[in-house]
Amino acid sequence: MTSAAPDAPVPHTHGVQFVGPDVPSLADLQNCIHCGFCLPTCPTYVATGQELESPRGRLHLISAVLDGRIEATERTLDHFDRCLQCRACETACPSSVPYGRIMEDARASIMANVPSQQPASWRVRAFALRHVLARKQVLRFVLDLGRLYSRSGLQTLARGPLRRLLPAKLARMESSIPRLTQTPFRDTGTLASPPEATARVALLLGCMHGEMFPRMHEATVRVLAHAGCEVVAPPTQVCCGALHSHAGDAETARALARRNIAAFESAGVDAIIVNAAGCGAAMKEYDRLLRNDPNWAGRAERFSHSVKDVLEYVATRDFAHDLGEVDETVTLQDACHLAHAQQIREAPRAILRAIPGLRLQEMRTPDRCCGSAGIYSFVQADLSAQILDAKMEDVARTDADIICTENPGCTLQLQAGVIRTGMDAEVRHVIEVLDQAVSAGAKR
Repeated sequence: MTSAAPDAPVPHTHGVQFVGPDVPSLADLQNCIHCGFCLPTCPTYVATGQELESPRGRLHLISAVLDGRIEATERTLDHFDRCLQCRACETACPSSVPYGRIMEDARASIMANVPSQQPASWRVRAFALRHVLARKQVLRFVLDLGRLYSRSGLQTLARGPLRRLLPAKLARMESSIPRLTQTPFRDTGTLASPPEATARVALLLGCMHGEMFPRMHEATVRVLAHAGCEVVAPPTQVCCGALHSHAGDAETARALARRNIAAFESAGVDAIIVNAAGCGAAMKEYDRLLRNDPNWAGRAERFSHSVKDVLEYVATRDFAHDLGEVDETVTLQDACHLAHAQQIREAPRAILRAIPGLRLQEMRTPDRCCGSAGIYSFVQADLSAQILDAKMEDVARTDADIICTENPGCTLQLQAGVIRTGMDAEVRHVIEVLDQAVSAGAKR
């Protein structure tokens, strides 16, 4: 196998080429020993049984495109597009193949081509993420339309009397729309300042998180204050760029990363707290994202080391004092980018076990992806639904009252699963359940 220079396109007669600064590393690819340990952990392989929908199969395709044995045609790129980027294969891999960064590099180097050579669906997706998700006012306008839909009663009708009249795909799509009836969380500045604080932390508000699930932020602030932290939210922070990276729009992701680094540096905090696993994983990898930028590489490395998932951080603090009882049976869905990308599994369980009265009932495969994966549930709706169906069967075996997770995307997907199955359960972030225990303790 021969390699091309990082910035030089590999000669092809047809198809898209790998170009730009993010061409997948040949050394990374050669770590794969083709053992197949990744196969049973990959949700798309389990769902389809097809080798090219597995990590091993996709790595083979990337290697073949890189050395010119095949061309990156639309059909080839479809296999990349069906990857959830859940990174469960990284946990299973005995050779420590960095699959997540290989796939992100492959997508970025496809999108580095001139627009006419980019896959049309990828180009549209990148445009929407760049001009909606990364623009606060545009995003808020779009979500305000969703609030009108929720508050008008149309959503209640669509999920009640009209549901049986809707085509199956439309009903499934509608179940993925959150109920936007709560007041968004948009507070910045000092959010909590307990009198005997022993740490000062900054909270990532995210782009959609506070708009769709404000109670997660409210619970996070209260729990951090309970654990002795002053909490601030820099007003100039922006979207973390995770979805842009996953979609191959590395340049937009880098621009957002620079803005966040500057915003949080000025806050003067001990740690940067993130309550969305996907955002936290992306921010912990800003150092790699900006590795080729001499003006930002060092700052990005320092920033990445200061990022902590809220559960990772709270588990190291004195959080368990004065907790009240939560008489519920709970099951935990490990968010992929917490369990696999950040390798954090014990912290959420330690927190749940510390809550009086709570019963933790584990699923058979708690770290198997639910099929959310950012915008995957919309761009690969059928495969996402198939993966979600398997997850809801696993959840049903636990007879849980509450399905806990650690990521807003997972929350949205699992809520859709509850609606579709008619399951009598609610979906909540682990930090919300801990906040319930803190509130119950305060009332005693």
